[in-house]
Amino acid sequence: MCRIVGAPRTLLPLLAALLQASVEASGEIALCKTGFPEDVYSAVLSQDVLEGQPLLNVKFSNCNGKRKVQYESSEPADFKVDEDGMVYAVRSFPLSSEHSKFLIYAQDKETQEKWQVAVKLSLKPTLPEDSVKESREIEEIVFPRQLTKHNGYLQRQKRDWVIPPINLPENSRGPFPQELVRIRSDRDKNLSLRYSVTGPGADQPPTGIFIINPISGQLSVTKPLDRELIARFHLRAHAVDINGNQVENPIDIVINVIDMNDNRPEFLHQVWNGTVPEGSKPGTYVMTVTAIDADDPNALNGMLRYRILSQAPSSPSPNMFTINNETGDIITVAAGLDREKVQQYTLIIQATDMEGNPTYGLSNTATAVITVTDVNDNPPEFTAMTFYGEVPENRVDIIVANLTVTDKDQPHTPAWNAVYRISGGDPAGRFAIQTDPNSNDGLVTVVKPIDFETNRMYVLTVAAENQVPLAKGIQHPPQSTATVSVTVIDVNENPYFAPNPKIIRQEEGLHAGTMLTTFTAQDPDRYMQQNIRYTKLSDPANWLKIDPVNGQITTIAVLDRESPNVKNNIYNATFLASDNGIPPMSGTGTLQIYLLDINDNAPQVLPQEAETCETPDPNSINITALDYDIDPNAGPFAFDLPLSPVTIKRNWTITRLNGDFAQLNLKIKFLEAGIYEVPIIITDSGNPPKSNISILRVKVCQCDSNGDCTDVDRIVGAGLGTGAIIAILLCIIILLILVLMFVVWMKRRDKERQAKQLLIDPEDDVRDNILKYDEEGGGEEDQDYDLSQLQQPDTVEPDAIKPVGIRRLDERPIHAEPQYPVRSAAPHPGDIGDFINEGLKAADNDPTAPPYDSLLVFDYEGSGSTAGSLSSLNSSSSGGDQDYDYLNDWGPRFKKLADMYGGGDD
Repeated sequence: MCRIVGAPRTLLPLLAALLQASVEASGEIALCKTGFPEDVYSAVLSQDVLEGQPLLNVKFSNCNGKRKVQYESSEPADFKVDEDGMVYAVRSFPLSSEHSKFLIYAQDKETQEKWQVAVKLSLKPTLPEDSVKESREIEEIVFPRQLTKHNGYLQRQKRDWVIPPINLPENSRGPFPQELVRIRSDRDKNLSLRYSVTGPGADQPPTGIFIINPISGQLSVTKPLDRELIARFHLRAHAVDINGNQVENPIDIVINVIDMNDNRPEFLHQVWNGTVPEGSKPGTYVMTVTAIDADDPNALNGMLRYRILSQAPSSPSPNMFTINNETGDIITVAAGLDREKVQQYTLIIQATDMEGNPTYGLSNTATAVITVTDVNDNPPEFTAMTFYGEVPENRVDIIVANLTVTDKDQPHTPAWNAVYRISGGDPAGRFAIQTDPNSNDGLVTVVKPIDFETNRMYVLTVAAENQVPLAKGIQHPPQSTATVSVTVIDVNENPYFAPNPKIIRQEEGLHAGTMLTTFTAQDPDRYMQQNIRYTKLSDPANWLKIDPVNGQITTIAVLDRESPNVKNNIYNATFLASDNGIPPMSGTGTLQIYLLDINDNAPQVLPQEAETCETPDPNSINITALDYDIDPNAGPFAFDLPLSPVTIKRNWTITRLNGDFAQLNLKIKFLEAGIYEVPIIITDSGNPPKSNISILRVKVCQCDSNGDCTDVDRIVGAGLGTGAIIAILLCIIILLILVLMFVVWMKRRDKERQAKQLLIDPEDDVRDNILKYDEEGGGEEDQDYDLSQLQQPDTVEPDAIKPVGIRRLDERPIHAEPQYPVRSAAPHPGDIGDFINEGLKAADNDPTAPPYDSLLVFDYEGSGSTAGSLSSLNSSSSGGDQDYDYLNDWGPRFKKLADMYGGGDD
């Protein structure tokens, strides 16, 4: 069966007693201040100090969270401080008075700023009760019995109770490893067993926190625990024999980490921002601040309470706000919030755990910034009771006056923006007031023209109010009023015609010099003595003139209703009236003359050209009349053919279809194709009527069965219209211009060609010249080229280094050059012959002087040719006994040669 043997469980109450004894700190609760919150840290130890034993934790307040602090101990040989502020013993030593007090230093790594705090250690006295507790045995946990057979069946014995969890406080000071429980099996009397534990904290991450003695089954913890990291460990204990065979079913061991107050409250934001309208009543909600504590929220260590430490500024009351100590809601508790006096409040909020216990609880602070928002509690007020301005008459969209107001509310808000209106003095709506968005001023503007002759001054009553109404309970009038006095300035205005336009009715055909009407203008400036003169501004047909003084309009030409300048029977003329003011002004007026029609235009046939067939059937031409007059001087028309020439009525007949149309037909059975001019008499319906003989050009052509002309080309060629003739002439002219340009271009091209021929090199001209080709073959055996032989002998290499076997015969032989006689500076004339003879002998005996073997030197062009060599002209081969006396018979030109070769041995 499962049972627990040994003394009562006294370890857990002992560990629970350490909950408040780990660090007993003293000091006053203050605002968030960088440094150690305590002046002296104290720790009470139950035994002598052991190496690696954690003693206490010194907390450093890092308000902005950005400082990097390094800790040091004044006794580095005995104590050290980790980065988290935990103080450990460097070595084991008995606690005495000399080790009971030392200093801890904290230094900012960047600014080198330094803080210090004192640590005091004391030895806890040993009580008889403690001795009894220490003498008690460690709790044992025994594995329950396995299944047993009863009457051939397996039976499971019920457990007496469930193994309760083990409670272990966090941040224990040890010593480590610290024994927790001893696990034992009932079968260890007969077998040699091995114990082990598995699970997170043992063989799973984080590993090594819990260890077990495999022989004795003693379960121990190796380091301080942190509830904020892991609040509960679930382990399983195993018992096996020496061969690894399981002898007991695993049992579950639950280890609860008991929370200690080792974490300060932390606000979610270091600075909180909120708003509240000015004039708010007490109890108005403002904002909520929130802090969290990493300790157990269900224990006192994690239960927070809030309070306000300070308020700045303290006007009108130092306690304008309060905070719900549990929820962190900030509300107003006093009236008198006025943005115009205090625009912002700054509160220091403190959060304390342990339900706000100032002695044992840990605290932290944050800042709450409350902005007082504006409401419309101040109406706009004019800076003056009367404003003045002036404006020239007839001017619009100009600023007359600038109205200024003051408003204590927040600028550029609806409670500050002013709206202006005119409440009196402007019944016609000639003025308007716009608000300047930047300055909040009212700009009085003229929106309709003002006439000085009608009103010389305006007195306006204006009012100003805000865009939003005043807040309730404000003891001020909602608007402010003022007066605006506007003076109108008289200016010279334009004269104007009345009426404009002026319409008169006249018959067309009036003769020049007829007075039509008087067209005068008026001057609106009644208080200025000015004269007006008239001029003609626009007269498209130049029919009229105007008297510059009295404005009488007279004709200077005959008025014609059918003129292209007349539109819809109306002729428009424009006149200018100018005064002599400063500056002079002018105005225009339009005279419209409605012209009445008279019968002054005879009708004409339309169309003027037509075509028909040679035979009467089908054979009809529909015609009408064109009359520029209008009813009743136009249609209906009468159509007829003249009596002469007699061929007209013999060949043609005309039939009136209605008042505007008639039909012309062939009267004879056949009329030869051609162009015929048919006169037609047309008479209108005027009073008196007007008639005219109009010519109709008729093209008679051969037609097919459908009545369409088949010889249109011939007929058209016989009688071309003016437009066609002009087009043909233009084409001919353009063609002639193109031909002329081509001829000029050809002549210019021939001249350029002749000029180029004169510039040709005579050697390039093939006429009567020998053609030269680059063919320089060396004979039959000139296929195996030796390019080295083509080089100049004297330039390729020196004569001294050439082999003798390849020297050419026409090269200069290698011999010492003889000394030629030197001619004296001033020889005697008789010595010249001797000088020449001596030089000749020296040259004959000089083997290096040309000719060596030949007078000419040729480039090498191959060897081994079957042809004889031409490089030598021996006198022996030409016959030394040849007689040259016959040269004397060739004339005086060959006398020299005869003397040289025919004179014997000399």
